[in-house]
Amino acid sequence: MTKFKQFGFILFPGLISLIFYIIGHWEDGSREDAPLRSVYKIESLQADTVHNRDLLLNSFKTSDEEVNEEDEWAVDTELEIRKCEKKIHSTPIPLELKYRQYARKKRIWDLCESNGTLGINEKWRSVDEVPNSELSSLLVDDRHGIIYCYVPKVACSEWKRIMIVLSESLKVDGVPYRHPSDIPEEQIHGNPKQYLNQYPRKVMKHKLQHYKKFMFVRDPFVRLISAFRDKFLKENQPFYKYVAVDILKRFGNISNPPASAKKAFAAGIVPSFSNFIQYILSLPAEKYTLLDEHWRQAAHLCHPCLIDYDFIGKMETVEQDAAQLLRMLQVDNIVQFPKSRSNITDKSWIKIWFSGIPTKWRRKLYKIYETDYKLFGYRNPEELLHM
Repeated sequence: MTKFKQFGFILFPGLISLIFYIIGHWEDGSREDAPLRSVYKIESLQADTVHNRDLLLNSFKTSDEEVNEEDEWAVDTELEIRKCEKKIHSTPIPLELKYRQYARKKRIWDLCESNGTLGINEKWRSVDEVPNSELSSLLVDDRHGIIYCYVPKVACSEWKRIMIVLSESLKVDGVPYRHPSDIPEEQIHGNPKQYLNQYPRKVMKHKLQHYKKFMFVRDPFVRLISAFRDKFLKENQPFYKYVAVDILKRFGNISNPPASAKKAFAAGIVPSFSNFIQYILSLPAEKYTLLDEHWRQAAHLCHPCLIDYDFIGKMETVEQDAAQLLRMLQVDNIVQFPKSRSNITDKSWIKIWFSGIPTKWRRKLYKIYETDYKLFGYRNPEELLHM
């Protein structure tokens, strides 16, 4: 009996060491298909290993141990992540796509570190200082450990649908939606999605450190055209009431616009694209929060200088990027990104839409969106700025 106890004392430490060894090698294997991380964030891989080991040690704690409310959120979240099945691929992601992600993220890092030359990292030193109201674009999927920062007019509805399916946050007759295309348009933006800023600060920080984070961007001027077409060339009562009426009064020379969008469209009274540009230019440049989210700068919606995104997608390469992202997140066996629509606003439209906009206005408008142009690697629209 004494020998058995001695054997047990020797076996138990060895078992614990074996578990740690397996965890370490498991993680090495799981990262083979992941996109290249920026060289300045290698230590985050080590942090992931430490985090998983902490989870293992926590599993040895007694069930009656006291846990405060914030810690309880985190524990539940981690349990959900570990319950999800993940697809394993036998072939790696092409090096070309990995490098493209590396280049996009490195560009952001380099510019954000260039002593505030972009003028977007002066207000806060870290995401911990950013008020909750400034984090309202970050959606959370606790089941798979994903955070998505949505930028309106950048396949936003499609990605929200995917997040709804993954998080199972919307149900019909008690059953979660399984296909993004089945979700009604009117429920995409109003359903009870989980926003990051709804969590306690400690839990928010935990999720930002350990969840996979992604965002999609688009050429700023093309996005602006898309926003105008969607919100002012359609009968959109909320935007008509709160934005279009003001634009018509101030820049459309219409002192008494119709009371509703329906009546305005019937009478052919809608803001012109020129009126829309005047409206944006009339707002104080330093008060970007006055810009509606549909045309607010992506940098101010998602704070890429303060949040280390794992994936930066672009509308111009959305299908290829989406396939790579869903594979990286290991959810491509659950959802697929829909095919592009035929009526999407194209970059070739820029010259046509801006043909009636004075060069002076174009240059001022570019200054408002210059951060997005530089940060996300879009070519300056020289043909518009020097006509």
